[in-house]
Amino acid sequence: MVTRSGIGYDIHRFAKDRELWLGGVKIPSDFGLEGHSDADVLLHAIADAMLGAAALGDIGQHFPNTDPQWKGIRSTELLKKVQQMLTVNSYLIVNIDATLIMEYPKISPHTKEMCEVIAETLGIENSQVNIKATTNETLGALGRSEGAAALAIVTVQFR
Repeated sequence: MVTRSGIGYDIHRFAKDRELWLGGVKIPSDFGLEGHSDADVLLHAIADAMLGAAALGDIGQHFPNTDPQWKGIRSTELLKKVQQMLTVNSYLIVNIDATLIMEYPKISPHTKEMCEVIAETLGIENSQVNIKATTNETLGALGRSEGAAALAIVTVQFR
């Protein structure tokens, strides 16, 4: 089997009157993230890493924010579609490791549920998914709580 890895990154600014979805989990918050879909930066970074590992482009190519069919879509649905692309191209996910970067709200109480939702969405084991969170130590736009970002690396094997 051939092993490959891909890296993903996403960032969205905070917005009032939006729900905050991270890792497919609704997080209690007074604000959400601005975006065409539910703006789940964590799932977007993971989807991009999956596509990168399989050399299948990026989520902007497959789900452009100019296409009305993706307006308001849950990012778990986008993740399922990316998983289908990997399956069609004979790739199996080995491991997902991702980091959320944001000052508020506190993410650590939700990471276990995020791992479970991601694993269930992708049809893999919980042990294949690891989610971490950190702050930006009050530096820059993320440190000023203007938004949230996520980084992900996904390792796949070609069948």
